[in-house]
Amino acid sequence: MRKKRAKKRILLPDPKFGKTTITRFVNNLMLDGKKSTAFKVFYNALDSVAEKIQEEDVLEVFQKALDNVMPHVEVRSRRIGGATFQIPHPIREDRRISLGMKWMIAAARNRNEKTMESKLASELIAAYKEEGSAYKKKQDTHRMAEANKAFSHFRF
Repeated sequence: MRKKRAKKRILLPDPKFGKTTITRFVNNLMLDGKKSTAFKVFYNALDSVAEKIQEEDVLEVFQKALDNVMPHVEVRSRRIGGATFQIPHPIREDRRISLGMKWMIAAARNRNEKTMESKLASELIAAYKEEGSAYKKKQDTHRMAEANKAFSHFRF
């Protein structure tokens, strides 16, 4: 497709809470097209989060965990005069959400626990408390952007 922006696909809201962000998260979580399995894993993880944290609204916990992991700036490489610079850029909202979701799922997969449900629940709780691998990745990204803000005038 030349010079055309790809059409944005409309996501259906999830069956339990009616939120499209949850559907988007489950789509990232899904392996081999097994969406119902991914939904089971996600809902069971939310149930165990509700047991561990005595919070009345599990959706708020999920949303706050996602907000804590979403980056605001990122660095992009740009070659200028034979040297490659890491130039900080603000991230648009759509990409922020997808990066946060991907980082959280990747961090959950790398945890040392038995089931994916327990891994995801632990990572959600860690992100909610502003700790864990996904939150650390956000902090590292922000630190890298802060270190290279001298090159921000090269922005393209």
